[in-house]
Amino acid sequence: MSDKPEGIVEILIDRETISGRIEELGREISAAYKDRTPLLVGVLKGCVLFMSDLVKEITIPVEMDFISLMSYADAHRPSGAARITKDLDCVIEGRDVLLIEGIIDTGMTAGYLLRNLEARRPKSIRVCTFLDKEARRILRIPITFRGFKVPDRFVVGYGLDFRQLYRNLPYIGILSDAITGLNRY
Repeated sequence: MSDKPEGIVEILIDRETISGRIEELGREISAAYKDRTPLLVGVLKGCVLFMSDLVKEITIPVEMDFISLMSYADAHRPSGAARITKDLDCVIEGRDVLLIEGIIDTGMTAGYLLRNLEARRPKSIRVCTFLDKEARRILRIPITFRGFKVPDRFVVGYGLDFRQLYRNLPYIGILSDAITGLNRY
């Protein structure tokens, strides 16, 4: 795709590569939960496109719910402070839960969410993330299913945003530091 929006300096993961990996993840998840009906819990808003495509590739019965958090961290200072702004509609006690994330970077928000969900006594809880930015990890998160590892750059597209823009890109792009205001070098 040659028509990149202003600010996208590189296409990191193209549409075809994303599609292929999601097919593989669908098979992996289907095998891992064979003879069970997991509850997929999507973390809004970044997971929406990923989760939508992922469930189409899962061949076993699944249920879906969503949760939304507001993190008080910013790009310069991860704080780990978060609060739930939209809670689950269903009870997860005794359920096999698969948490679906768009991206995990520092792990602080995911860690908060895992502690919150574990307190609700699910039978099991696993994590599936579309993108894993290990270079920024502060808190170790047990990721069972991973789409892609990405470098320590500001990535957007395929559900991930910068100030609510770029979510609709069909690929993962690197956003210019001039747009984000980050000075990495």
